[in-house]
This record gives sequence, structure tokens and C-alpha cells, in this order.
Amino acid sequence: MAGGEDGVLIGDDGKARCFWHGNLPDYLRYHDEEWGRPVTDDIRLFEKICLEGFQSGLSWLTILRKRENFRAAFAGFDFCKVAEFDDADVERLLKDAGIIRHRAKIVSTINNARRARELADERGSLAAYFWSFEPDPSERPAAMDRETLRNLAKTPTSTALSKDLKKRGWSFVGPTTAYAFMQAMGLVNDHLEGCCVRQQVEAERQALKRPS
Repeated sequence: MAGGEDGVLIGDDGKARCFWHGNLPDYLRYHDEEWGRPVTDDIRLFEKICLEGFQSGLSWLTILRKRENFRAAFAGFDFCKVAEFDDADVERLLKDAGIIRHRAKIVSTINNARRARELADERGSLAAYFWSFEPDPSERPAAMDRETLRNLAKTPTSTALSKDLKKRGWSFVGPTTAYAFMQAMGLVNDHLEGCCVRQQVEAERQALKRPS
């Protein structure tokens, strides 16, 4: 595996990719198959924003490797089901060694499920709401290199999304969490210039029918 200052690494298969997967098989697969590809499925959107909340203070790789455990623990992230969780479920989850046993984040996920149900009722879907925060092209960098990506912890749009979610009663949805969610769900394409996935993602974004 070789790489340059632009942050693009050449893997053992000869393909150029963003540096951050570190050539770890599960992380590389996530980079190639998921990260940045546009998502309009409500369950996946809810799952991701919750897992980003759990990731706060930890690495995404830690969460990724526990994702199936989280799915089992939180009813597949069906927010209508999670919204019905009660105190007994909180205690059950605190005993589940397969997830991050953080009371505030567990309680937050249940609260956010209730807020998600309200939001889906109001807007027709979570997808319609989240994709309304797709940033204007004028907000986007002219080119995406390693230094640019590292400086994109939050943006005006992720700050606006965070503020609106908090106003609606969501928690663990700060501007940095909101931007990581936007990156992963394809509201922006932050694959680096020269990455073999960047153009694939861009083509998917171009072909996407935005939910409304």
C-alpha cells in the first residue's frame, strides 16, 4: 500500500482510495460500498444518525464493528419500534456487552426514535427532511484533498441541521455529528480527488431522485 500527500492510497489491488480506511478489510469495504453513496431509506438514515451519536468520543471503526450488535439491540433501528422502548429496555441495553453501554446515548436513541416518528409524520419521511439539507454547490470546496477533508469537521449546513434537530428535541446531534452523517449518507461527496469511488458516488448522486 502506497500513498501521497494528497491522501490517496494505492491498495494491493492497484486501486486508489481515500487514506482513512487504513487497508483494514472491513473498513475498506465500508469505504468502497457504503460511505458517501446516497441513502434515502428512513431506517438506514435513522440508524446512521444514532450510531454517529454513539461514536462521539470513539472511532467510527469501533462502532462499525459493533453495528450488527446495535441492530439486534435496537430492533433493526426501526424507529417506530424503538420509540416504544421503556425503562426496562434501557436496563436491558445497559447489560448488553455487544454495544456501547452509555446510558445517556441509549436514552438519547430512544428519545430520537420518538422525535423521528413525529418528523416522519410531519414531513412524510425522514428522507424528505434530511435531503432538504443537502448543501448548495456554492458551499462545497472547489477540490477535495486530504487537507480540505481534515478541515471539514462541520459546515454551515451541518450546523443548521444540528440546530433544527435540537429544536425538535433530538439529542447527540451536534454540528460535527450532523456533518459526519451527511458525508456517510451521500448528501455530500467527500471522497478525495483521485479515489476510485469518487466518480461512482457522483454518478449515483446525479441519478438520484431527491425525496420530497
